[in-house]
Amino acid sequence: MIISASRRTDIPAFYSDWFFNRLREGYLMVRNPMNIHQVSKIILSPDIVDCIVFWTKNPEPMLKRISELNKYNFYFHFTLNSYDKSIEPNVPEKKHLISVFKELSKMIGEERVIWRYDPILLTDIFNKEYHIKWFEVLAEKLSGFTCKCVISFIDFYKKTERNLRGLNLIPFNNDIINEIAFNFSRIAQKYGMVIETCSEEIELEKYNIKRGKCIDDELISRIAGKKISLEKDPNQRTVCGCVKSVDIGAYNTCKHNCIYCYANFNKDMVINNTKQHNVNSPLLYGDLGDDDIVKTKIYSSDFDNQISFDDLFK
Repeated sequence: MIISASRRTDIPAFYSDWFFNRLREGYLMVRNPMNIHQVSKIILSPDIVDCIVFWTKNPEPMLKRISELNKYNFYFHFTLNSYDKSIEPNVPEKKHLISVFKELSKMIGEERVIWRYDPILLTDIFNKEYHIKWFEVLAEKLSGFTCKCVISFIDFYKKTERNLRGLNLIPFNNDIINEIAFNFSRIAQKYGMVIETCSEEIELEKYNIKRGKCIDDELISRIAGKKISLEKDPNQRTVCGCVKSVDIGAYNTCKHNCIYCYANFNKDMVINNTKQHNVNSPLLYGDLGDDDIVKTKIYSSDFDNQISFDDLFK
């Protein structure tokens, strides 16, 4: 089983104490976002959890406790964009986050810290020239601290349309996407990185940009030193390359409040849910109620323990 922590919220930034408490207790609970009274109990034994994939804009709260992950395989998706507070109102200053990125990379290795420059959106201020300029600034500063950058172009979800209305967004076309891709690829090569896309239909391989897998069985195999083979996640979009995982987050709980975010779609719910967070609860927020039905999900390791990863290349 692969744990995704989380596409729905920023656990490292806001809920790291809760997460480490759950590792110590050996389990957590997750509400089904489509049926909140359906609750899954997830066992977190290192014998079952093949890898933990963290998604974050600020992993700093985890750094002093990173040794508590020693029994697990894990890696980070670290989103570091060039937007200001008008787009990412509660994200810390970028100079500070660059230092955090480097510190994390020194602790766990450059392959296990993946830089995300996404989503890319266009306005009269954040135009293609702006992105090309600041992508290179960030790439130069992160050079030697990551191997890969993941990019995506903004999708317009119904959940985010209201937040985006006041931005006067410039729509993408193939010419703009290709110009950005060409320049990003050139910059990435200059600073020793590869670029992959996240859930993009457009073909950019002519710029050495491949479609990626954010939940990546090949990377997990390298980290663990043994082969894992999993099917594509059927719960993700057709163009998503991710393999199957179990997400342990909750929507409407991220306090970054980025206006492009699809995981927050009701500000009042964010305020209410975060007030209900309890670091000692098995749930990310709130408590179990009389109407809740809890079922323990039965998972097992998907590693092939008979074949080491190195054996595959002898």
